[in-house]
Amino acid sequence: MNQVFAGLPVTVFEAMSQLARDNNAINLGQGFPDAPGPEDIRRAAADAVVDGYNQYPSMMGIPELRQAIATHYAHWHGLNLDPMTEVMVTSGGTEALTSSLLAVIEPGDEVVLFQPMYDSYLPIIRQAGGIPRLVRLQPPGWRLNEEMLREVFSHKTKAVVFNNPLNPAAVVYPREDLELLARFCQEFDAIAICDEVWEHIVFDGREHIPLIAIPGMRDRTLKIGSAGKIFGLTGWKIGFVCAAPPLLRVAAKVHQFLTFTTAPNLQVAVAYGLGKPDAFFHGMRSELARSRDRLTAGLTSLGFPVLPSQGTYFLTVDLSALGLNETDEAFCRRIVTEHKVAAIPVSAFYEVNAVTSVVRFCFSKNDATLDAALERLSDAIHR
Repeated sequence: MNQVFAGLPVTVFEAMSQLARDNNAINLGQGFPDAPGPEDIRRAAADAVVDGYNQYPSMMGIPELRQAIATHYAHWHGLNLDPMTEVMVTSGGTEALTSSLLAVIEPGDEVVLFQPMYDSYLPIIRQAGGIPRLVRLQPPGWRLNEEMLREVFSHKTKAVVFNNPLNPAAVVYPREDLELLARFCQEFDAIAICDEVWEHIVFDGREHIPLIAIPGMRDRTLKIGSAGKIFGLTGWKIGFVCAAPPLLRVAAKVHQFLTFTTAPNLQVAVAYGLGKPDAFFHGMRSELARSRDRLTAGLTSLGFPVLPSQGTYFLTVDLSALGLNETDEAFCRRIVTEHKVAAIPVSAFYEVNAVTSVVRFCFSKNDATLDAALERLSDAIHR
């Protein structure tokens, strides 16, 4: 069997979700909302499947959606994308990432990655024959600096994978960090594969700045987006890749032999959703920020040291100051069995030199779920 995949453990998401099921626990581990998603977008999908076209759509995505993606990014980020040559629709953000990684990486290429990181990156890079060069980010800021980049970039660097906003650290990177990374990409002629699926889930007036919009990065960046994250419809698995034509052409050839195409009714509905007025997106952010603040206040009142959440569905807690004498993984296993609440240990998002004191909670839940979880956790740090 292929050792890249045969040797992989069960993902931390599945492991903790299974423990949540086994213990009848409230699952604040895996990142999905309680709400069913916007009704008008769901109805647009239902109407399209009943009244619309249900055979193979274009491999690159239906023209209606590709135009909607280009228009959406022109409005929100000032990007000028040709929908026919610079936009591709995929079956989810993970497939978009896989198509992009396999398009860029050849055996022996070095790829810069930032820990903590999404667990799909490493297996795909290794399957392509790439060599990971890992940067260790640390709480509370999780910021980039020149010293850490200088240690991993070299003449062998082919690509960098950058997640912004960063899950699971809930950080939205400022322009100065993006300009620093862009400078290294240009100095070492590296391609940036940017996992930006959380781009609309940013709080407190922050602005998501895509790396592709930084000067010098337009022709060396593959930008990844996800309708599932934008609209809270995580099961729909509609992703996007936006890139200059020479990059996108090769990513499209990989996509052709992965999923080939994506459900046309969902594409129609996402095209409709991307055209919704700004008030919809700002309202979504406000509602999620309210849930974030509710869980933050509750955990803080219980004595948990909560780190700032600038974006995503998550907030993190740094246990290091509590003197519990247990790792983040041990803490998560204890609270799911003893207190019936599931969370995710952030150490699971590192391969080496893990930060072992940070725990991630998902707040994209209804008030009753969050309040019940807080009640169950009332004694969790007073052993």
